[in-house]
Amino acid sequence: MTDETAAGAGAEAPRFNIVHQYIKDLSFEVPGAPEVFEGSSVPDVAVNVDVAVNPAGESRYEVALRVDARGTVADTPLFIVELVYAGLIEISGLPQDQLQPALLIEGPRLLFPFARNIVAGVTRDGGLPPLMVSPIDFVALFRSRVAKQKEKAGDGGGDAA
Repeated sequence: MTDETAAGAGAEAPRFNIVHQYIKDLSFEVPGAPEVFEGSSVPDVAVNVDVAVNPAGESRYEVALRVDARGTVADTPLFIVELVYAGLIEISGLPQDQLQPALLIEGPRLLFPFARNIVAGVTRDGGLPPLMVSPIDFVALFRSRVAKQKEKAGDGGGDAA
C-alpha cells in the first residue's frame, strides 16, 4: 500500500513546459570598426543579465532573459550586444508559492544555453572572438531580487497600528 496522502492524492502532477522560445530583440554593433581591429589588446568585457516574467494567458508566462554585453579597449567601445531571448512557458499543478521561483530560476536556467550560443555566434560573426558568457547562478539572482523587494517594502513604511 502506498501513502497517497503524503503525495497529495488526486492533485495534478506539476507540469513545466516550454511551449516556444524565440529572440525577442537582438542588437549587435562594433562602433569603432575597422580601427578597433588594428590593435591586439584584450578587451574589458562587462556582462549584465536580468530576467523578466509577464503573464501570457491563464497558465502561460513569457520569461525573458536579457543579456547586455559590452567590450571596451582603452575606454573605446569595441562591441555592444543586447539580447532579449524569451520563452513561452506553460505551468500547471504548481502551488502558488512555488510559481515565482519556478519562473525566475528554472525558466531562465533552461533558456540560458540558447541565449549564450546566440551571443557567441553574433560576436563571432561580427569579426570578434566568440564571447562565451559564463554560467549564471539564477538561484542567487532570484535571492538577490527577493532581498531587494523586501528592502524596498521595508523602506515603504512600517505597520500602521
